[in-house]
Amino acid sequence: MTTVDDGADNAVTGAPVWFDARPADAAEARALTRAFLAGHPAPDRTLGDVLLVVSELVTNALRHAGGVTAFRVAVRSGAVEIVVQDASPVPPVAREHRGQWLPGGYGWPLVNRLAEVTVVPLGEDGKIVRASLRRPGP
Repeated sequence: MTTVDDGADNAVTGAPVWFDARPADAAEARALTRAFLAGHPAPDRTLGDVLLVVSELVTNALRHAGGVTAFRVAVRSGAVEIVVQDASPVPPVAREHRGQWLPGGYGWPLVNRLAEVTVVPLGEDGKIVRASLRRPGP
């Protein structure tokens, strides 16, 4: 079961507004993120970039890292932050294609183009991948 805290209590104090969930797949992660961000308007392009990063990070955690163990989206002053924790201590790597078109391996470089990314190793408990995207004001 997915639980979401929309951070409404924090909105009054000026603290970041966030939600936590544990989506089963990328589609659920995108839907939760879209619903959450509906209350925090941003330009369509920003929303599209955020949803793409969410999709890639969750997909990578599911395909390559033993699954999503935690998922958070936060709205901060001027940024949207996406946090995906997974079960693998192995950091993400970009796959080299050497001029050939091969399936897979394009998501991680794309995430790094769209967001400022930090990987936090947790030892045997996996890792946290944090992506922050600038959010232009209205």
